[in-house]
Amino acid sequence: MTNIRWKIAQAAEIRWWQGYLNKKPKAEYLKWKKKYWETLLSDIKVKMSEGESVLDAGCGPAGIFMAFENQKVDAMDPLLDQYSEKLDHFKQSDYPDVNFYSEPLETFDPEKPYDKVFCLNAINHVADLDRCFDQLIYFTKKDGTLIVSIDAHNYWGFKKIFKLIPGDILHPHQYDLQEYKKMLTDRNCEIESCTLYKKEFFFNYYIIVARTRGEK
Repeated sequence: MTNIRWKIAQAAEIRWWQGYLNKKPKAEYLKWKKKYWETLLSDIKVKMSEGESVLDAGCGPAGIFMAFENQKVDAMDPLLDQYSEKLDHFKQSDYPDVNFYSEPLETFDPEKPYDKVFCLNAINHVADLDRCFDQLIYFTKKDGTLIVSIDAHNYWGFKKIFKLIPGDILHPHQYDLQEYKKMLTDRNCEIESCTLYKKEFFFNYYIIVARTRGEK
């Protein structure tokens, strides 16, 4: 069931981006999006150091990789090839200093861990949630920083309903904030901050900043 829902979600993701970007001028949108990421980094108090290694996991066509100019940046997403083909707003050649990888989070295997790993607007979209949290920890250096954003359920009843039926087609996983926090703390992560970034009826959007602990 989860795999089927993931495939449906991936197809819906492409259609969503096509509809969303259809009437947005490319240069204007990309300028706005870069500013959005810069503001987000300031809001969650994550400071970037020159020369740091950074991964944008599940980057999408306009991920936080756009905001990094003095870091060593990798960006991966299973839909990157389709984004390049179907979206005028995303061309890998526009970002010559970013290394792009078109593959799922579950199978991505970098040569070495990163100082900072960002997984923004992505963890709700993956096929194997447990595997992906394991991967994110593996990707991050010991005492490195992992930044994950989540859409977390506000109500137990709606969470149960959405697990049974695809009420939220883009997101195959349905959990609340405490469940997502536990997925990190159970993997020897220390949560440094949890910012409520957007409040909605069904879901609140949180950004969690965690420090990885233990042997790497």
